[in-house]
Amino acid sequence: MSLYFLLGSLTHDGQRMLHGNPNLITDRTRDLNIKGAEILGQYAVLGRYDFVMMVEADDNDAVARLSLELGMRTGLHLETLPAIPIGFMGDGPPPDPADQEEPIRLTPDFTPEDGPGDE
Repeated sequence: MSLYFLLGSLTHDGQRMLHGNPNLITDRTRDLNIKGAEILGQYAVLGRYDFVMMVEADDNDAVARLSLELGMRTGLHLETLPAIPIGFMGDGPPPDPADQEEPIRLTPDFTPEDGPGDE
């Protein structure tokens, strides 16, 4: 199965539907059953999009069916992004940080006295 992100913006009709039912998205996706596709998570977000959904699907056809049905039920205009694991072009999956002998440093190797901008 492949991972997809669906980015949703409310249409004018979707805004009216959401105003009438604040639980619109969860209510309309609860019984959504598309063979070969499953919604893993749903998030309201700020910015260009109103909602982000993480979907696992067998193929592009399954996620397209889910996107179409979801858009009709919720008044969302959806943009679908296939997710590709970052390490897919390398020799294998990226290393798990938990397997490293040394802990990962989250602080820089310099002190503020000799840091950038002191030239």
